[in-house]
Amino acid sequence: MREKWSAAPRRIAAFDALRGFALVNMAVYHGVYDWVYVFGRPAAWFTQTGNAHIWQQFICWTFILLAGAVFPYGKHAVRRGAVTFGCGFLLTAVTMLVMPSEQILFGVLHLIGAAVLLSALLRRFLDRAPALPGAIASFVLFLFLRSVPMGYLGIGELQLFELPRQLYSVPFLFPLGLPGPGFYSADYFPLIPWIFLFWAGLFLWRFLRPYAEETVRGWPACRPLVWLGRHSLWAYLLHQPVLLGFIFLLSILTGS
Repeated sequence: MREKWSAAPRRIAAFDALRGFALVNMAVYHGVYDWVYVFGRPAAWFTQTGNAHIWQQFICWTFILLAGAVFPYGKHAVRRGAVTFGCGFLLTAVTMLVMPSEQILFGVLHLIGAAVLLSALLRRFLDRAPALPGAIASFVLFLFLRSVPMGYLGIGELQLFELPRQLYSVPFLFPLGLPGPGFYSADYFPLIPWIFLFWAGLFLWRFLRPYAEETVRGWPACRPLVWLGRHSLWAYLLHQPVLLGFIFLLSILTGS
C-alpha cells in the first residue's frame, strides 16, 4: 500500500511516552556505565556478560526506529535535522575536551540528524516507495550491512564478502561506516548500516498507520514520560553531566 504524507499529522502521545521511557532507560544505562568505567566501580553483571551490549542495543534500536516512525510528524524537517546534527557536533567537542577517552565522533545524535536531513532530501523518493516492501528491504539491508564498519558484508558472524581495505585507509569516512586507522568513538552509529533501521521504522509505521493509528492515539500515556519525550534533545544533552555530578557527589558522601 502506498501512502503519501501530504501534511504533517498530529503528534502521537504514546510515541512521545515511548521516547521518554527510552530516555529513562538510557539514563539508567549511562549511570551504570559511568559508575563502572568512569569511576572504576565493580559490576560483574555489567562487564563480564553480554548484558551491557544487549541493553545498549535495545535502547538505540528504540530511539532509531521511533525517529524513523515519527519523521513525518512535524514540519521543517531540514531545520530539525540540522539542529540535531549540530547538537551531535557539540557533544563531540565537549567529549573531546572534557573526556577524550570517551570521545563521541559519530553517535546517535549525529546519526538521527543526518538521517532526518537525508530523508528530507529524498522525501519524494521515499513517499513513492511502497511501505511494506520498503520496511522489509530496509531491515534486511540493515542486517546485511551491520558488519561494514568491521570490514566485511554478512549477517552476524557469517562473513560473506570481505571489503577492500583501501576503503578504511581514509581517516574521514567514518560517518559512512568506514572507520580509518586508529579510529575510536565511545558511541558509534554510522550511516551505514543504521540509516536503514531509521528507514525501516519510517516504512513500517507508514504501513501500519491506516490500521493502527487511531488505536495507538487512544492508548493511555504517562504524562511525565510524554513531557520528557517531547523535550528529548535537551534531556539527551543534559543527562550525562547530571549523572556524572550525582555519582561524584555520591562518591564523596559515601567516602568510596
